[in-house]
Amino acid sequence: MGILKRAISKDASAVSMALDATDIVNEIEQIHKPSAVVTAALGRLTIAASMMGYGLKGKDDSVTVKINGNGPAGILIAVSDGMGNVKSYVQNPVVEIPLNSIGKLDVRGAVGIEGTLSVAKDLGLKEPYCGMVPIVSGEIGEDIANYFVSSEQVPTVCGLGVLVNPDLTVRCAGGFLVQLLPFADEKTISQIEENVNKITSVTDLFGSGKSVEDISLMLLEGLEPNILDEYEPKYKCDCSRERTIRLLSGLAREELEKLADEQEKTEVCCHFCNKKYVFTSSEIRGIKK
Repeated sequence: MGILKRAISKDASAVSMALDATDIVNEIEQIHKPSAVVTAALGRLTIAASMMGYGLKGKDDSVTVKINGNGPAGILIAVSDGMGNVKSYVQNPVVEIPLNSIGKLDVRGAVGIEGTLSVAKDLGLKEPYCGMVPIVSGEIGEDIANYFVSSEQVPTVCGLGVLVNPDLTVRCAGGFLVQLLPFADEKTISQIEENVNKITSVTDLFGSGKSVEDISLMLLEGLEPNILDEYEPKYKCDCSRERTIRLLSGLAREELEKLADEQEKTEVCCHFCNKKYVFTSSEIRGIKK
């Protein structure tokens, strides 16, 4: 599971959040078996979604973040509940491309920059809130920050990082968010800019032994911050046989009959956790519309 802590400035004009998601991204690697650059890309999106989900008001709320930059990795999706528990999926898990110009995994090259980042928030209303922005970076952190500024008018800094070992396991993974409320003054803004500029990279922070509490407080240094709350989010898929039956019930009766006629058993695999659900021909025919 991950470790997430959120801090708030004394005047409540700024909130920060830090998440150690090493265990979560290691589970992503075990489930999806991606290449190193895709582990980094999907890991970053998953970390961002977890922090965005934890920022929702209700524990039953959820957020779905999708990025489609028309890069070789294809579409990447991450879904978080209101407590930051998260699941994710990538269209093309194995992408082999050269390192970027500074010798790092080329997340931008894998994701692509010719497309959009979209966010759908299910807040228990009749229709989910949906926002979409053009990709500005392909590195994901900058794209998340741009979404908040453009779609929600919330000044945001987002840092994300995933360090992958040579054997494709994850050495460390995590991220942070800093957000300003409308009444934040120029002094607060300047202080946060100064704090953020001291950070070289997220993986450097975690690699040097900084805890999520250290990071969340560091981001609000000079603003008399306090820890607001904490949680231990995990990679959590909510698929089930019952949900799969509801999904199949959305097919036309003719399609269900065709499935039953063509094969004795129909196997449905969850994209998020790779769990397989098997239905016999009689079970397929018995699905009610």
